Parts: sequence; C-alpha cells; structure tokens
Amino acid sequence: MTVRLFLGLGALLAGLAVALGAFGAHGLESRVTPDRVDTFNTGVQYQMYHALALLAAGGLLAAGAPSGPVFWAGASFLVGTFFFSGSLYLLVLTDTPVLGAVAPIGGVAFIVGWGLLAWAIFSWSPPDLVSP
Repeated sequence: MTVRLFLGLGALLAGLAVALGAFGAHGLESRVTPDRVDTFNTGVQYQMYHALALLAAGGLLAAGAPSGPVFWAGASFLVGTFFFSGSLYLLVLTDTPVLGAVAPIGGVAFIVGWGLLAWAIFSWSPPDLVSP
C-alpha cells in the first residue's frame, strides 16, 4: 500500500506543481510583486523536486529497499512539501509574512528525508539485476 501511496501522491504533487507553476507565471504577475512571484515559484520548484523524490521512494520500496527508512523518508518529503511549499504559497496568496517562519520546518523535513533515503540506499544490498 505504501508503494502505491508514494507513487500516487508523487504523481499528483508533480501534476499540481505544473498547474501551480502555470498559475504563478500567468495568474500572479499582475497581482503581486515580482519578488512574491519568485517566492511562489520557489515553492513550486521544491514541490516538484520532492514529488519526484516520492516517486523514487515508491520505486525503491517496490524494488525491496529497506522499508523503514524509505517510508520515513517519503513521509518527511510529504511533511516538507506541506510546510515549505504550502507556507510559501499561503505567504504569497494571503500576504501574511509571518508564514515565512514556517518554511524552515519544511526545509528540515526535506533534509531529514534525503538523509533517510541515503541511509536506506547505502544500507541496502539489492539483488543483482544483471546476470553475468
């Protein structure tokens, strides 16, 4: 179930990042300052990176990588996306600067996720996929 969850959410978050990127490029230009558009785009970029990371986590789980650290890496990517990208979107859309203080929580979650993913990969002994 976690494999499907990570793959499905990764695909949904990636598609949503494309839609939000288009909104940022075409719907925000006349409503907010260029700096705010850049902030919104940073949220979109990090959402896309971590949507792809979720797809990788799902693929690693499907391939038999250690489920504990990969699961927590995927969960960290989801939490990070919610707090980092979500706070940047809300900051721009509601003009509430205090939300910028929430973004570092997401950044820490991203770092934790990447560390867990690296740990899972380095501690994994995958079967040979190519026969001699």
